[in-house]
Order: sequence, then C-alpha cells, then structure tokens
Amino acid sequence: MQRKIAEELKLEDDAMALFEKQDEEDDFTGVDHCSRDVIKHVAKIISQTLRDRSFMMIFLNGSDDEVDLSRFGVILTEFDSNMMIWTFNRFLTIHRPNCANPIVSKLRYTKRFLAWEWYPDHTRHLKSSQFVAVMRELTATIVARNACMQSIDPKVVTDCCLHELFQHYSFHKSIISDWVAAHASNYWICNGILNGGMTKEMINVLYQEIRWECDGSLLDEIFEVLMKQKEFPFLVVKDNVIHEKWSPYRWISISSKKLMLQYDVLQISLLDVSSLFVALEKSNSPQGLPNKLFEHGSNLAVLTLSYCAFNFVEPPFLHQCPRLRFLGLDRCTHENTSEGGNSEEWKCLHNLWVLDIRYTEWNEILCGRKLDLMANLTELNIEGVRCWQYISQLQGKLPDLQKLRIINPSHQGKTSAGYCSNSFADKTKLEILDLSGNKDMNSLPASLSTASSLEVLVLDGCAGLENVVLPNKLASSLRSFSFDGYGPALRWISIVGLPPESSRPKPASDANKMEETIKTSKISLEGCKKLEKLFLRGLPNLEELNLSGTAVKLLDFGTMVVDCPSLKRVFLLGCEQLRAIRWGSYDEQLNIELLCIDTRPGRAPRFGKPLLSQHKDRCSQLHAIFADARLARSLESYLYHTKDVYYNIHITSSTEYVGILPLEATIEGTIEPSNQLTHNVVASQYGDVPVAKIGGTMFAAVLQPPTQRLDRHIEISEGAISIESELSGEDGSGNLGSMINHHAKSLHLHDASLKSSLPSSGWNILRWCRVERCPNMETVFPPWSSCFFQLETVWASDLPMARCIRSNGGCSQSYENLQHLHLYSCPRLQFALPVKDAGSCPSLKTIHVNHCSSLRHIFVLDGSENPKIRAAHGMLSPKLNTIHLYDLPSLRQISEFKMLAPALETIRVRGCFGLRRLPSLAGRKPGTKKPIVEMEKDVWDALEWDGPDHHPSLFEPPVHSRYYRKKRLLRGTVLRYVPTFVLSAQCDDIYNVICVIVLVLTVCNSLRFSHCLGESYPVYNCRPSASINMMDYRCFVPFMLVFC
Repeated sequence: MQRKIAEELKLEDDAMALFEKQDEEDDFTGVDHCSRDVIKHVAKIISQTLRDRSFMMIFLNGSDDEVDLSRFGVILTEFDSNMMIWTFNRFLTIHRPNCANPIVSKLRYTKRFLAWEWYPDHTRHLKSSQFVAVMRELTATIVARNACMQSIDPKVVTDCCLHELFQHYSFHKSIISDWVAAHASNYWICNGILNGGMTKEMINVLYQEIRWECDGSLLDEIFEVLMKQKEFPFLVVKDNVIHEKWSPYRWISISSKKLMLQYDVLQISLLDVSSLFVALEKSNSPQGLPNKLFEHGSNLAVLTLSYCAFNFVEPPFLHQCPRLRFLGLDRCTHENTSEGGNSEEWKCLHNLWVLDIRYTEWNEILCGRKLDLMANLTELNIEGVRCWQYISQLQGKLPDLQKLRIINPSHQGKTSAGYCSNSFADKTKLEILDLSGNKDMNSLPASLSTASSLEVLVLDGCAGLENVVLPNKLASSLRSFSFDGYGPALRWISIVGLPPESSRPKPASDANKMEETIKTSKISLEGCKKLEKLFLRGLPNLEELNLSGTAVKLLDFGTMVVDCPSLKRVFLLGCEQLRAIRWGSYDEQLNIELLCIDTRPGRAPRFGKPLLSQHKDRCSQLHAIFADARLARSLESYLYHTKDVYYNIHITSSTEYVGILPLEATIEGTIEPSNQLTHNVVASQYGDVPVAKIGGTMFAAVLQPPTQRLDRHIEISEGAISIESELSGEDGSGNLGSMINHHAKSLHLHDASLKSSLPSSGWNILRWCRVERCPNMETVFPPWSSCFFQLETVWASDLPMARCIRSNGGCSQSYENLQHLHLYSCPRLQFALPVKDAGSCPSLKTIHVNHCSSLRHIFVLDGSENPKIRAAHGMLSPKLNTIHLYDLPSLRQISEFKMLAPALETIRVRGCFGLRRLPSLAGRKPGTKKPIVEMEKDVWDALEWDGPDHHPSLFEPPVHSRYYRKKRLLRGTVLRYVPTFVLSAQCDDIYNVICVIVLVLTVCNSLRFSHCLGESYPVYNCRPSASINMMDYRCFVPFMLVFC
C-alpha cells in the first residue's frame, strides 16, 4: 500500500528504488508479502511531500480492520483541512447493515462512521438504473487498478459481474455451489461475454477480482425486484416459482424439489437463452428431463444438469442444442426412454469446448468415435467414475486439449502403466493435468514427456506412486506441482493454478495407516526451470526431494513441504532464484540428513551427489554454494536449531569451482572432498622462477597453505554478493557473520573485494582461519573480537592494505591453542597480533612470515596492563620450535617485549637486515640439542644479547650462504649513479647508454640473485623499510627509455 501511495505522489526514482531494495531484503529474510512492513525512510519522504499540501485521500480498504496510515507517512491532524474517506470490506458485497456492527468497536482513528441502513421500502423502490450504475462504478474501479485491463470494454466486466452474481444467487445454498463457481471463467467464455481477444492474464484478473459476498436473505429480496425489470437478462426458478416479465432471458437457473414447470413459459424463454442451469433435489432416483425442454434451445451454449435423468444413448440436448460449448453433468443417471440412437445427432460435439462429468456413468460419450467428434474440446473433467487408466482412450484424440482432470475414481483399474504409455504423445497444448485420487497408479505415463506445455501437475491422493520423477522435456514448462497425501482437494479452480488452501482436506489422524498406504519415497522435479509453486503434504515415506534447477524462491517447510517425517535428502542445485528457506516449527524438527544447495547463475544442476551411506555415523550434512551471502540467514537458523550438523559452505558466484562432489571420510572430525582444496598462487613478476631454486626446500613449506577442511567449513571468494553488509552485523543476529562466529570451525576468505574486517563477536569454535588475496582488507579481526580459545592456525597472504591481523585495543585476548602463524606478502603489515601477558600463546609451534616489508613486530602489547610489568616477565611460548622469517627489512624482533622459546629447534632468516633480537632460550632442558640457525653473517653479527639465557653460544653456529662474500656489496643501488653517467654521455650515443644500463643491471642481478641462492635483497636504498627485489630492474627499463 505504501508503494501505491508513493506512485500516486510520483516520488523520485531514488525513493521508488527503496521498495525494490526492501523487497529483495524481505525475500532473503523469508517475509511473506502480506506481512511486510512499511519503509520508514519512504514514510518520511511521503510526510515531507504532503506537509504543505491540502489533499483528500480515498482509501478502499478490503479488510474489516482499521489501518493507521500515519505509519505510511500520511499524517492527519485536527488542525489541518486534509481528510480521508475510506471503505471497509470487499467491493462486491451485499449485506444487511447491523447497528451493532463489529467494525465500530475497532475504530480508533476514524472520526465519523457512516452506514446505510436497508429497509424493506428500499427494496421495493429499487430501480434497475440505480443498481446498474453501482455495478458500472465497481467495474470501472476493477479496470482502473489493473494495467492489463485498460483496453477492455467496462460493459464486458459488468456482464461478468452480473453473471457471477446470478450464479451466486442461484446456487449459494446448493450442494453444487463450489462446483459451479469453479467454472466462472469458462462460463464467461462459452457464453460469449469474453471474446477470443482476451488474454490469459485478463481472464485470471477477472476471476480473482469478481467474488461476491452476499447476505442470502437480502439477496433474495433484491433479486425478486430485479427479475421483474427489463434490464436484467436472467431468470431464477426456485421451488417452481417463476417471475415472468416481457423481456427475453439470457441466463436461466432452475433449482427445485420437483420438476413440475409450465413448459410453455420455458420453451418461449429458451429461444434466446445462452446458459441453463438445472439443479434438482438430491435423490437416489433423479427426475427425468421433459422431452420438449430443449426444443427451442438452438442458442444454448452452457448447460449444467445436476441430479437429472435422461437417455444416455440418445440425449435430448445434443441434437436440439447444436451450439453447445459447455456441458456439465453432476450425478445424472440413465433413463431408458427409447432404444438405439442416431450417430448423426452427436455431431454437435464438434462445437464442445468444455466437458465436465462428475459421478455420472456415461461411457457412451467417452468412446472412441465420440472423442473423434470433440476436435475443439479444450477442457475435460471426469470425477468419481473412471480411473486414470482410461486416459489410454485419449491417444490420438482431442488435439486441442488444454486441461485434463481424471480424479476421485469410484473404482480402481488393474491395467498397468504401460497400457497408457502413449496417451499424451500428441498433447502438446495440455496445460493442467490433475490425476488426484488415483490410488492404484504406481508410475507416471512415459508419454508425459511430450506434454511440452504442461504448467500444473496435481497428484493429490495418488498413494500408489513409489517414485515421482518428471521427464526432462516436461520439466521445461511446469510451474506448479501438488502432491497431498491426505487426499484430493474438495474444490479446484478453472484457471491455471493449484487448488486453494481452503479446499484442502484436513490431516489424517491415523499416521500408521497412512504410512502403509502411501508408498512414495522419492520426488524429483529436477530441471523444472519455471517451477515456482509447490505443495507436498502427508507423505510419511518420502525420503528424497530433488528441486534442482527449479525457479523456487522460497522453500517453506511449514506451508509447502509439510508432514514428511522421513525426509532425509533435499537437493537444491542450480536454484538461481532461491532466496530463503523457512524451517517451519522447531517443535516438529526436520530430520534432514543431507542438504545440498547451489544457487550460482549459469550453473548446470546435474552434479554428483554425496552418498549418505558414506556418513552413517553423522546426523546431518549441509553442502552449499551460493552467490548471495544473504541466503546464509536461512542456513544460520537451521544450524542454530539443529545439532550435530557437518557442513561445507562456499559463497561465490564463480562457476570455476566444482559443485557438490562425492565426499570421502578422512580423519575423524573432518570432511574432505575427493578433490582437495588447491592453493591458487597469485601470478607475480617472479612467476617464471621455479620454487625449487628459491632456497631449495627451505621455504617450500611456507608456500603451501593448509588444505584440509574441517567438518564445519565456510569459504568466501570472488563474486560473492552482499558480503560487506552480512559480515558487519548491521542486520543483527542471524546473518553470515553470526553463522561464522557461532558455527564455523574453519574459514577460508580469498579473492574478495572486502574492506571491512570479519565480525567482532566471539570466536568460540573457529580452529583455523585462512585469508588471502583481499586487496582492500585493512584488518582481519576487529579490536572487539574475542574468545579465540580454539584457534589453531592463522594464514594471511597477499593483503596489500592490511596493517594488522587483529587490531589493538578492545578486550584483552589470549590465543591458548594457536599453533601455527603464517603471514605472506602483506607489505603494509605493522604487527600481527596483540597479546596481553606472558601466557598468551602457550601452544604456538611455528612462525612463518614472508615478504612483509613494514612489519616491525609480530606480537605487540595490547595496552590493557602496565607494559613494564609484562615486559619483565616476557612472552612465554614453551612449544615454539620453528621460526621462518624471509624478506622482512623492518623487523626488529619477533615480540615487542622479551620472548621465551625454550623448545626452539630451527631459525631460518633471509633478508631481515633490521633484526636485532632472537627469542631467549630460558627454561630449556639440559642436554637438549641446540637450535639450528640459518641467516646472513652480517645479520648474525648485528644481533643483541643480554644474558646467560640469551647468548650466541646457546645456538648452533649459524649457517650462512656458501656464496655469501665476507665483504658485502654496497647496499646502495646502482641506479643512484645512473643519472650522472647518463648526463655525461653524448646525446648521439643514447642507444649505447641504454645498453650499458641494462648490462650493469644484469650483472648485478647475476651477482646478487643467482649467487645468493636466488634470494632477493634490498639493493637500491640503504633504508631497510624501502626494499626492492633485485629482479625489479625490469621495471626501470621503461623509465630509462622515457628519460632518454
């Protein structure tokens, strides 16, 4: 409604775009359209727009409740001249006003309540012109509020409303009221009210808009007056009472206990009648139709008979009503009034469009020769008579059939499914197929694949179906699917769609009996790319549901998939439109053991699926790949309420990643795919240099990140949508950030343009975190992140903007289980982790840090206590045994204060010319082998020592490079002297100058790079913080060319 107000006020595009944005958010949150709230910012804009205006608002309220429009931005006060007029209830209503109207008690903001009281005098003086004028106003409103109806003649809509009112009055107390109402649109078309130019959209709009709610007694009074006036083209006969008038009738209904009529009156009336409805009293011996009833029915187009008897061999209406388009029979019986029949008299079946037979054993009309005559039949409904096997008679018949219902058979057949395997071979126009109640059907006909236009498939009550697997060709057109184990719907609708919820049967009380009768264990709708509406209920043996490749936006286990207690496997692969999953009531928790999701666009839905038998010891598994991080809201809710869930979630839009693959159990507590995670090393200017040449195997382990996923793994990579907002926690709990905080054991974030850090809540479960190639990330963990009790491994690489791994400040933290710290190619990193005391990293084993030119300390004090006191005690890491430091020119020492590492075994250092202190070995057990040291001699000579527990003699003699020269080359750059050399050269020898420069750089590279085991050194600036690799000389060649 707020959108309608904004459209009337013609707000700017920016304001209107907020509706689309909020709708998208509500889709991912799983909010129903009828439950969506107003947008406060739009309400503010509406209020500002109306603030200085004088207006009157007319609000057509379709409910009985008062609406506070101030929430929408429309504010009315007693001090302005603005006003609002609104109505309650639906448009098409006829009720007797009540002084004690319940609406009055609900009014809080309404100042005046006006009600028109109806008195008997009003009925007697009612004029047709008044009633028609009201009808025209109502129909004009229907046309105005539907864009697709702008080209339609309002008189056509008025006739549709009158015809619907006529039916409502005729049968609102009859047992066939729902049966007649279901065919409203068919009546309009067959009567000629709607012509062939009407689109399906127009017909659907009219069907949904035209619904009468009437007071029965008042309606009787009004119709008694209207039928006496010439302008109304209908006649209603009840209990043999006929209201005569001197005008022709177009529509006649007869509902009577006994058919004792003045036939001469009816014969005159039928001359111009297009619709005739006869519904007699329910009886085991229906009354016979008069022989001359249809003698003047040459213009009759719609005929419905209920509880009537006539000769099935020679029906009187078929040869007397040649223009008949709609024939409906309900509980009619055969009356043997003559023998034999003339087949020529059945030729009127050629004009028939709709045939509806319910609980009427009329086999003659469905035999082969009669079906051949129905070449124009578009809808065939058979209920309570024939079972589904009789569709074999349709093979090669009814080429224009669009709707077929064979439901609730009174007797089941014994014919096999193969008997009707080709029944749908030529049904290319079929749109609706309803086989509800056929309990003996054990499989769908194979020829159903040729029904390429099928949009609705209803299998309610088909208890004998073991597996429902739709053919590929059928899957391309299907939009709606229903399988209700509790039985067929009590009513159905003529337009394309599923039966209304109000017509569904009540759940069965005997669950054990249902489990024995309903056999369906698998339903596969894979590849139904247009499927949007789904209803599954009362299927106790259903174990697998495959909705891969469908257009389902919302999967609701509270309204769409209900009472399926054995459901174990759900596949949603290739569901690009999936926005949310609602899990229903958690009091009736689902027992889903395997859930597979993939919503990436352009991804084929046919993946290998994990085998449940491989993980029988695990309760539930979740494998998901989706592009929009907002889908995690649904999964977080599932993880929160489900115990023992093992999952692998990947958020990306890239199709390069392999989909859901068969899983293989590895070590206890882990899930590892058969194709393990591979580390995609980013391409660099040194990519042509083999890793084996860079120090042999000394730093090879540093280049290989952990690849083994834990049993609760989340991966975020390129193309992920809404990552920033979902990680920030702006929308509160229940988003991706909350899911990572509370459920993830391993996290892999890479190739994401993410600027903000990870969530700042507690990390109680996380065991390893891997972050790489995020060019905009400034820090991994924010200052208020806490509870790193389980964190074992931290891997951070290729983060050009990162200044720390966890920001300093906030609450003090210890890393009790941290074992491995890997930092690689983070040029702006100043420190890694803040620590609070000596025991912050008691489990630390390895430190690997490479190519972090600005790093001064790996661990710093967090400032929560007196730094002097903590510096005196030092930072104790009793399990630290390996330290690899590579190309860290600014590094002074590993910890900002004294570090104790009594278990240290190996120290390898390259290119760390600012290093001044190694960890102390205080507390080392006597007799333990000395740590191995590999570093440059001048770095070793520059180290500072401060006591007997921190002395060079406690380490093995350092191993230097065998090509390392005692007299180290100047650390200044050769390029420093290039300008002078160039300026002194002759201008006509520019080419030679360039060659000399390249030659000098090449020689330097050979001496400094190749002879030092391929290690790169700072060569162009004496300041360690401004290092450049020697092979970067290639970058200077273009500048030299420009300079020359």
